[in-house]
Amino acid sequence: MSYSGMDTAAFMEAAATGEIGLDPDAAQAVLKKIRSGKDAVDDLITKASDVGVAPQLGANPVGDAMAAKYADRAGGHGDSYLQALRNLRAQYEQVESAINSAIRNYEEMEANTAAELDRQL
Repeated sequence: MSYSGMDTAAFMEAAATGEIGLDPDAAQAVLKKIRSGKDAVDDLITKASDVGVAPQLGANPVGDAMAAKYADRAGGHGDSYLQALRNLRAQYEQVESAINSAIRNYEEMEANTAAELDRQL
């Protein structure tokens, strides 16, 4: 099964507009996995803080250029490893927020249904 940012955006939109609801008890397992993933990414970001240090490749123009290129790509700029981790962390945040919205939708639907049933009795 493939997953993409489009899936996240569609889920977030559906949750934000009240189109979907999630049972809070059922959603807890998913939220636990998301929080675990966020913690793992946070740990990787912390450990990777030294990745952007330019390696010692020799005192020559080619070595200097390669070292600078490595440090730039690894150290948090553009398509770097750290930026990829930050993007993943943001995806976790977005999905967690959407799930929490869907839980609130479910709770609101439940309350509305209960109120409607009470009125009918």
